Amino acid sequence: MKTIFKGLLFVFILIPSLMMAQSTVTGTVTEQATSLPLPTVNVLIKNTTKGTVTDFDGNYNLQANNGDVLVFSYVGFLTQEVAYTGQARIDVALVEDSALLEEVVIIGYGSVKKEDLTGSVDVVSSDDFNKGAIQSTDQLLQGKAAGVRITDSGGSPDSAPNIRIRGGASLNADSSPLIVIDGIPVGTQNPAGVSNPLSLVNPNDVESFTILKDASATAIYGSRASNGVIIITTKRGTSGAPQFNFSTTVTASSAGEGIDMMDSDSYVRFIQEYHPDLVSSLGVPVGSVTTNEPVSYILNTPDGDRAIYDTNWRDAITRTAFTSNTNFSARANLGENIPFRASIGYNNAQGVVRTDDYERFSASFRLSPKLLDDNLKIDTNAKFTWADKNATDAGGALGGALIFDPTKPIYNTSGIFNGFYTNLNTTNPNLIDGQYNPLALLEQRNRPEKAFRFLGNIEFDYTMPFLPELKAVVNVGLDASRSKISETFGEGALATYRLDENGLGVFNPGLNYAERQHITNTTFDAYLKYAKNLEGSFVNNYDIQLGYAYQNFKTDGNKDIFSYAATQEEVDDFNAEIGSRYLVFNPNNPNNRYYNTQNLQSFFARSNISIQNKYLITLSLRADASSLFVFDDIWGDNVWGLFPSAALAWKVKEENFLKDVSFVDDLKLRLGWGKTGQQNITGVSGFYPTSPLFSVGSQNSQYLPGYNLYSANAFQTGLTWEKTTTLNAGIDFAFFNNRLITGSFDIFRRETTDLLSRVSLPPGQALTDSFIKNVGSTESEGFEFNLNLNAIQKEDIGLSINGNISYAKTEVTDLGGINRLNIGGQLLNTGSNLLFNLVGEEPYQAGVFKQVYDTDGNPIPNAFVDLNGDNQITEEDKYYTSLRPNWNFGFGLNFNYKNWDFGTTFRGQLDGKVYDLNALRFGFTESAAPNNNTSISNVLNFYNGAANPAFQDANGNIQFSDYFLKDAAFMRCENIVVGYNFPNNFIKNTNMRLYASVNNPFIITNYDGQDPEQFGGIDGAFYPRPTAYTFGVNLDF
Repeated sequence: MKTIFKGLLFVFILIPSLMMAQSTVTGTVTEQATSLPLPTVNVLIKNTTKGTVTDFDGNYNLQANNGDVLVFSYVGFLTQEVAYTGQARIDVALVEDSALLEEVVIIGYGSVKKEDLTGSVDVVSSDDFNKGAIQSTDQLLQGKAAGVRITDSGGSPDSAPNIRIRGGASLNADSSPLIVIDGIPVGTQNPAGVSNPLSLVNPNDVESFTILKDASATAIYGSRASNGVIIITTKRGTSGAPQFNFSTTVTASSAGEGIDMMDSDSYVRFIQEYHPDLVSSLGVPVGSVTTNEPVSYILNTPDGDRAIYDTNWRDAITRTAFTSNTNFSARANLGENIPFRASIGYNNAQGVVRTDDYERFSASFRLSPKLLDDNLKIDTNAKFTWADKNATDAGGALGGALIFDPTKPIYNTSGIFNGFYTNLNTTNPNLIDGQYNPLALLEQRNRPEKAFRFLGNIEFDYTMPFLPELKAVVNVGLDASRSKISETFGEGALATYRLDENGLGVFNPGLNYAERQHITNTTFDAYLKYAKNLEGSFVNNYDIQLGYAYQNFKTDGNKDIFSYAATQEEVDDFNAEIGSRYLVFNPNNPNNRYYNTQNLQSFFARSNISIQNKYLITLSLRADASSLFVFDDIWGDNVWGLFPSAALAWKVKEENFLKDVSFVDDLKLRLGWGKTGQQNITGVSGFYPTSPLFSVGSQNSQYLPGYNLYSANAFQTGLTWEKTTTLNAGIDFAFFNNRLITGSFDIFRRETTDLLSRVSLPPGQALTDSFIKNVGSTESEGFEFNLNLNAIQKEDIGLSINGNISYAKTEVTDLGGINRLNIGGQLLNTGSNLLFNLVGEEPYQAGVFKQVYDTDGNPIPNAFVDLNGDNQITEEDKYYTSLRPNWNFGFGLNFNYKNWDFGTTFRGQLDGKVYDLNALRFGFTESAAPNNNTSISNVLNFYNGAANPAFQDANGNIQFSDYFLKDAAFMRCENIVVGYNFPNNFIKNTNMRLYASVNNPFIITNYDGQDPEQFGGIDGAFYPRPTAYTFGVNLDF
């Protein structure tokens, strides 16, 4: 009894003491990056099964004892442990597991762990994107990846990008990389009215870019992979609690100063000094125009008093442009097993050239359910885009603004051209004389170009329950667009002004052009993949993949084409009047329909092998057939192309001699070889280059009434793919806990054969004087270097620096038996071409004469160095220099201190040349004189060095002088961004960030022309790249 009593007494004493030692701890778990609460986070006491999960607001409470260790874990985040020492509250901010997020890289027809990559692949994720005023998806990537050069065609909201990876592999066919969006290879033909197809993808929906650069990585795409592949992956849903994002920006853009043309006062002085006989052409006769513009002064001339105006025509056609961009997205887990994301976006952008307006609505959704015990994964993705832009005659307006006389007014409300001043011929005032009023060209035309695009796919990924190592994947995709264009002119429009049969002026308001177009591209992929892990074996794991791919591209459209009657034949045939506009009608094609189709079918195979988790092997083979090369039999010669590749990688870090070296986190050597193709030749050969087809002649060229003529089209039965073989070696590295230094270095050598080139034929020997043939070859070499430095990583402060540099050089080794081929680049006159391809040189060479200068350093007109010493200046005295750069670079830094962040990005090129066509056109003193008219033109400012008066004219070979060829090296500041993240309690359960940015604030260059960044190498009437100031707000809740 005594023993029982002592036992009960011990229990009654122990229970209160235990109750006193155990306490309730509470807290909130948030995501460090956004400060948003995380629901369903596991909170466990270490080494026990005791725990809880956080609620919707991230809150938890748990009974714990002193000395317990609380373990916080959540999928996709680093696990965190906190010792309990009596705290009443423990709040935890979990950090995303970046290694987990980055370990899987999307590649062609699947994905692979980053550590197992064997090819040259760059990944640019959303954290690395360019910030600020982003109009199109390609702008996110500019300057961010070594060997990737993106040059837009100007500052218009829909400007077309030129994208080159390692310089491109073709001379005449398209050198753009293949673009793959969520598993759908995008066709190369843009919807009508769309200059930049990537503007039809909302940049806010993009998660990452994967750039495949060498053949071992790209060969799985076969005949479209010679120029590299860019895989765009859009954002997915979440497996956690609902997350919402709202962002909006407002941007103001300005065009800057432009090139230095003369103002009104300088121009009057110039005419008086260099063209005194043209003084009476300055300004306008006093009282001849009605305008609110002030008269600068009255100039006395031999032909009477002239009112001199001070007009800056560039300012007249440009504006401060405003752009707004608003996006909303939601991520959720529907029914706890269907990750879902949806987004809507609205973009309203003004170009800095007046009337250049662009509007875009976008919507997307993505569902990724797992069914049948997670054996079936379904990924459904759909994007809708509606774009409406007013296409301007920006080139005509910008060119006109350069040369229009600055002493003339902009407006004349008493004139016949709807309020705009226009030069009229002095001898026949019914004739428009010289350059059209550039502002009228913009304001009097309305050309809405509307496009709707659907891009979507559904992918089924099924793992066989009876054989888990085997899975089947089927992907069905559709890329369809509908476009509509209409061009109309109002009353009094300059562009529609003609003379009638009596020589009197008439206008033609109304519809001037229309087009309707449907593009339907369908995709079907299916493949089997068998993956096997062999623990403890010499081969750790391997996989084998076999598949089939089908794509069909169809373009169907029609046009309303108008012309102006100028001959009696047109009057009779189209029941029109002289000077009037009529609809061109062809009874053989009454709707002016055009229809093109192209089909591509492929079989592919790939295998990845890992040996001892140190040595990696990747093998692939693709067989492609294209309708472009089918003559009469799909199994015929040259229809099918085989594209193999092989790659090896050595994970040096896994070797015993390096495994325990703590500061080396990753070291991998790569070697790859492969053959790829280029079948995108429609730009130079059409869609049916190997088919014998006929063209129907015009109804106006019939020998017998009612019987049409048929002309045979040129075709080439032996046409085949351009073929590129690439050898690549590279190294990937990471040091100091994957934090301080990471990067990669690659070198490559590439040979392209069967290059397409237009070959001339003797007259009368074929159906045409030239045709496309596989005759050329090139060799390329280069290197790429990426480096990332995380210099500071602390709780309240961080600094990271990233940079890349690349070198690529291509040499033409064969042009089909000739040594030089003219490829265009017209300067002043028809046939005055600047550009050539030459055997033994880089492509895109400028052929110029070496200018001779006097003792004062001034050029001597038409005096050139006699390079071959024959005492005469001929074509043989030209030397050739490449315009396109070999060296490209980009770098940036990101700095954060507490709630503030700062980032900036730079990019540029270290070499290259640009031909200053403006200096030629407007840089000789006679360029002001009338040319086939009676109007004078503006010129570059000779008084401050913008032009040299040594050039009085551009006769002879002056246009081919290397005086106009300038260094195009530059460094452009792409953006500067400053942001502030408000404290977590500023708005409950919401992370709010305000930021301001400036895009294109400055450029460092020795080039004194308009802009050194010219993809074509010739600087003419270029749409200016604006400086854009942006203010934005981002809310995560």
